[in-house]
Amino acid sequence: MTTEPEANAAECRRWNDPYWTSAWLRRERVTDVVTELVLEQLALEEGERVLEVGSGGGRLSMAAAGLVAPGGAVVGVDISKRLVEVARARADDAQLGNVTFVVADAQTDPIAGAPFDAAASQFGVMFFDEPVAAFANVAQHLEIGGRIVFACWQRMEHNPWCVGPVLAPYLPPGPKPAPGKSPTGPFSLFDPPQVIELLSSAGWGDVERTAYEMTEVVGRDAIFDDGQLGFAGVADADMADALGAVDRHLARFGPPDGDLAIPIAFQIFTARRR
Repeated sequence: MTTEPEANAAECRRWNDPYWTSAWLRRERVTDVVTELVLEQLALEEGERVLEVGSGGGRLSMAAAGLVAPGGAVVGVDISKRLVEVARARADDAQLGNVTFVVADAQTDPIAGAPFDAAASQFGVMFFDEPVAAFANVAQHLEIGGRIVFACWQRMEHNPWCVGPVLAPYLPPGPKPAPGKSPTGPFSLFDPPQVIELLSSAGWGDVERTAYEMTEVVGRDAIFDDGQLGFAGVADADMADALGAVDRHLARFGPPDGDLAIPIAFQIFTARRR
């Protein structure tokens, strides 16, 4: 008897790893650059109900909660238990009573609070191993005509801050996706025609894309820290060489003991549920 592969199993392990969740909170300094742009495209109104997909530390959901008050509410969902805990603590500290964070997989799970008027995500939708099914599930949680706005990265070559290609020679080949699954990762939605096609297949229409390129100044640990080598799977014998390769790669953006000025290229998609 064949068992169906578990949904997003590898991503669930990664986003619940103690190292990765702690590192992600430092990387918010990069991802938060899109928050205002996403909210601008979303054009929220008082009283609306909003779903955030991949809510992470909760900053976008909290900003949205302020825009839909009074009367509106926001639900943020994430597969990371630790990041949901962080988001809940932040919302409590800010005394926001109209935002809720839940541990759930937006690819497969029912989410309480539907139907929503809008859905949003900042760099949280690239990690679905069945993206059509995932975007279809999100659509089912929105009113007919409800809108989605999400940010994702452009191709890796346009984001030279990424150290993945530098580490590749020191890593074993990654596993191939199981039958019926798609590759996941930060650059899985880099191709606009592919994204438009999958959104259409998932029940979305009126798809539009806007591309952005800018330079951001961030701390080095928002991009890379030494713990990333072991987490990625670099062998102990290769640690020094791998670290040297990363240092040389990042040197173009700033000193090893200071901030980095990194060029980033991302895109924002908007669509409506048909």
